[in-house]
Amino acid sequence: MTSEVQTFIRFLTTERGLSRNTLESYERDLLQFVTYLDVQGITSWRETGKMQIASYLSQLKTLGRATATLSRIRVSLRSFFQYMVKERIIDSDPSVFVEVPKLEKRLPKILSIHEVEKLLEAPQAEQVNGARDKAMLELLYATGIRVSELVSLNIADVNLEMGFIRCVGKAEKERMIPLSGIAMRMLDTYIKQYRMKLLKRSPEEDALFIGHLGTRMTRQGFWKIMKRYAVETQITNEITPHTLRHSFAAHLIENGADLRSVQEMLGHSDISSTQLYVQVTKLKMKDVYNRAHPRAHL
Repeated sequence: MTSEVQTFIRFLTTERGLSRNTLESYERDLLQFVTYLDVQGITSWRETGKMQIASYLSQLKTLGRATATLSRIRVSLRSFFQYMVKERIIDSDPSVFVEVPKLEKRLPKILSIHEVEKLLEAPQAEQVNGARDKAMLELLYATGIRVSELVSLNIADVNLEMGFIRCVGKAEKERMIPLSGIAMRMLDTYIKQYRMKLLKRSPEEDALFIGHLGTRMTRQGFWKIMKRYAVETQITNEITPHTLRHSFAAHLIENGADLRSVQEMLGHSDISSTQLYVQVTKLKMKDVYNRAHPRAHL
């Protein structure tokens, strides 16, 4: 049964152009389901029905898997079975009537403007690594791009003359995002004075940001850098690379930016994802009111 899974993954790679992380997620979900079916004595996809899928999801729920995880696994199974029907490997999609677990939309966690400023000032910008780190942090907060998009940037994606970056996001969707003045200055300093010093082994490397091995910075490498600065600045709120993306969006909306513009900069396909930041700013306003108004608790 794994051969059909591998064929499906190759199809997603060539026809859909999905990211490596998404492909790995699909493959992991499907192979774990194959293992479950094998334990149940099922050796053919034609023997797999709604009962097996529902039972599998129920077992995962009992084991404490998060609702978001269950929903993702169900999507993986549904996409796979739809492909199998299209390829006439099976006659019908057994996942079609399996209920999707309802996702609880959690509001994104953001930093205050003061906390963002502390974090951005943490790197020693006069040193090689510090100049790179500050440029990365300033760019994240200036543009709201994802960390995967940040580390995927090449030198050619930066246009300091015009003041924007070219970013390729999910599903290879391209967008142009303006840069703040300080982000432009830090990028200019990093590129002209420090980037070549980090290129130990590959002077022909196209990557904008270079890690300690002299090659493209990785997501894990940048995550470690952020954790170190979070400890140094003693910011109590949880900080991840995505925290700056959330803070970018919430601070823009808080200061009057329209939703459509923020949606475009973030690369959201659905504006409902962007609307979450409106709720965040409303909660913040309520909190400020409760703390500051003399009659708020009377």
